[in-house]
Amino acid sequence: MNAKNTDFGTFAQDVMLGLNSNPKTLPSKYFYDAKGDKLFQQIMALPEYYLTRKEYEILEGQHRQILAEILSLQKPFNLVELGAGDGMKTKILLRYLTDRKIEFTYYPVDFSGSVLVELEESLAEEFPTLEVHPIQDTYRDSLKKQVWEDGKPNLILFMGANLGNFGVEEAKNIIDHLRVGTKKGDLVLIGFDLKKDPQTILNAYHDEQGVTREFNLNLLDRINRELDADFDRDSFVHWPIYNPVSGECRSYLVSQKAQTVTIGALNQTFYFEAFESIFTEISKKYSLSEISHLAALGGFEVMGNFVDSEGYFADVLWVKK
Repeated sequence: MNAKNTDFGTFAQDVMLGLNSNPKTLPSKYFYDAKGDKLFQQIMALPEYYLTRKEYEILEGQHRQILAEILSLQKPFNLVELGAGDGMKTKILLRYLTDRKIEFTYYPVDFSGSVLVELEESLAEEFPTLEVHPIQDTYRDSLKKQVWEDGKPNLILFMGANLGNFGVEEAKNIIDHLRVGTKKGDLVLIGFDLKKDPQTILNAYHDEQGVTREFNLNLLDRINRELDADFDRDSFVHWPIYNPVSGECRSYLVSQKAQTVTIGALNQTFYFEAFESIFTEISKKYSLSEISHLAALGGFEVMGNFVDSEGYFADVLWVKK
């Protein structure tokens, strides 16, 4: 079985399991097809979506301090990035390292093959001497396989608030994978969206232009296209909510009427009651004390909290004890 068929089988199975569950769910990782990748790039440029701007501010203003620990070792190292995406923020670090002729190897990891192809092409143009080894995989599986492990020190990047896309228990599981996937002295830089004014958070996931709405609805389009389904996207509304206690911003697609949806690839029909929802995504916001607790759970120590000028976002450097 080739990779394409394997991906198709996994996608179909995850959709089947999600829509048969109660309440219905769809995995957010499937947002990122070719169109979804482009939509997310648009989201990152939205005025309401502060996360990318704030992390840029941190990386542009504090990259020397962030990299000081790994560079103090004065050894060649591996720079591993979980959820590399288009690499725009990471290029701030890459530029600093390559300009100083630091010896390192870059391993971008992403679930989306199309993103990795574009990233590799742009890196070849901008950093022709950079050694790049793209890895198409999930966070967990890549940490299990550790294809980059060669005895050199590792700096693992997990930026962009990606950890926030998991619930509490799943986030702890990811941290456990980081624990297993690192050795003593390895460094991890993790991005966290911090708790703040609830309206500021909610606006980031419900922009006036409707790009986040389109990003969510594109998932239904993808199921229609790839799994021979007949979702009527116009009968679903995108609905995000934020809980300031848990720090969880959750996104839903809500059926505006009673309807049935047939998915040909599954040979199955799904019934939706009026105003029944599909849970599509979580984006958890953290406090600095919660971040310290997570680090301790995974056997890490916080080396530094790098925060933007408004205290909206933090890139936190951990070391494996």
